Amino acid sequence: MGGVLRADPLWVEAFTGLRTERFAKLVKVVRERGGNGPGGGRPWCLPLPDRVLLVAVHYRTNLTMRQLAPLFGISPATVCRVIQRLRPLLSLEPAPRPVADVDRLWIVDGTLIPVRDRT
Repeated sequence: MGGVLRADPLWVEAFTGLRTERFAKLVKVVRERGGNGPGGGRPWCLPLPDRVLLVAVHYRTNLTMRQLAPLFGISPATVCRVIQRLRPLLSLEPAPRPVADVDRLWIVDGTLIPVRDRT
C-alpha cells in the first residue's frame, strides 16, 4: 500500500505552511529529542521526516486518522501511534513570533454574557 504524501518540499510547504528550511530544523529537533525511539523493536514503516509531516498535516488540516492513513500508505492504527509518539516532542518546539508583536500585549475577554431577545 503506497502513500501519496512524502516529505518532499512541494508537499511540506503545501500541507504544513512551513518553508523547507524550517521543516528540516523541526525534523532535526525531533530527532535530537528521541523521535526515532530507543532503537529496540521493530523499525517504523515511515522515515522520521514523513512522520513529522504526518503530525504537522494532522494539526494543520484536522483530518481524521482514517483520512490520513491512505495519504501516507499506512494503517489508521499506525497513524495514531505516530501522533502519540511525536506529539510531545513537537509541542515542546515554540513557534517563532514576529518581531513587531513582541512589544504588544493583547488581552482577549472570552466571557460569555447572556443576552435576552427583545423582539
